[in-house]
Amino acid sequence: MAELSWRPVTLDDLPSLVTLAQACLDHDGGMPSLATPQTVAGLLVGEVGIAGYDELDDLVAVAALSRGEEDALVASGLVHPSYRRQGFGEQLVAWCREHADGELVHVVAETMSPEAESLFGSSGLRRTRAEAIMRHGLTHVSRIPLPDGLESLAYRPETMEAFFTAYRLSFAERPGFSDTAAAEWHASLAADPEFRPDDSRVALDGDGVPAGYVVMSGEWIDQVGVVPAWRGRRLGAHLTVRCLTVLRREDADFAWLAVTLGNPARVLYERLGFELYGTRARYVDPFSAQRGG
Repeated sequence: MAELSWRPVTLDDLPSLVTLAQACLDHDGGMPSLATPQTVAGLLVGEVGIAGYDELDDLVAVAALSRGEEDALVASGLVHPSYRRQGFGEQLVAWCREHADGELVHVVAETMSPEAESLFGSSGLRRTRAEAIMRHGLTHVSRIPLPDGLESLAYRPETMEAFFTAYRLSFAERPGFSDTAAAEWHASLAADPEFRPDDSRVALDGDGVPAGYVVMSGEWIDQVGVVPAWRGRRLGAHLTVRCLTVLRREDADFAWLAVTLGNPARVLYERLGFELYGTRARYVDPFSAQRGG
C-alpha cells in the first residue's frame, strides 16, 4: 500500500487541488464547477484542511472543514482514483471527526464514486440529498411545440408573480417542499450572475393562470416545473427543448441540469437526449456530534 505525506492545506495548494478535482470529475463525473478555482477554494481551503502527497509530491488526497450556510460546519474531501481502496478515505473521515469538536458535520460531495458510497455507508453517514447531473450534447434537439391554449412569457417585473405561482403549484405537493417566500425566491434568482431572464419562461393559459415554468442560468436548465393540471401534455418537454434550442443557437458545448435521484422526470430528460454525467450528494455525520456529547 502507498504511503502518503500529510500536511495542512494552504492557498498555495490551490493549483494542485484543482488538478485533483478535475481528475475525480474525469473519472466519476459530478458537478462540473467542482474543478474551478472558486469552488475548490470554497470547499477545500477552509478553516482547516489536510492534504496527502505521494512520493512524487503530487497531491492525491484532501479533506477540509469550512463554514457553510447558517454557519454550519461543512466537510468535503477527494481521493485520486488511483489511490482509492487503500484506506485513505477512512483516514480523512476520521480526521474530519477529530477536528469537528463535537459539532454536527454536513458533508458536501460534488462528485460521487462507488468507493465514496461504500465509505460513507460503512462510516454511518446519513444521506440527505442526491442529484443526478445530466448533460446534453446539443447535436440533436427535438422540436416540441407549446401545447395549445398556452402562451409563453419571459421573466419580467410584470410576470414575476406568475413565475412564483408556477413554482409553488408545481412543487407544493412534493415531500419536503420548502414554502419559500416570494421575495426570497426572486432574490435568489437576482443573486445568480448567470440568471437568464429573457430565456426563462412561464406558460399561462387563456385566463392568465400559470401552467408551468422554466428558469435558465448560464448553460444550466436550473428549474422546470409543471402544475398538476397540465402534466402529461408535453409542456415540460417543450420548456426544456426551448432552452436546448437557445443554447444550440449560441454554439454552447453542452446543456446541463440536475434532477433528484428517483424523480420520474429523469426519464423525460433521457428521452430528450440527456445523459448521466455523474452524481452529487449531501450527507450528515451524526457520529461527529455524538463525539462531543
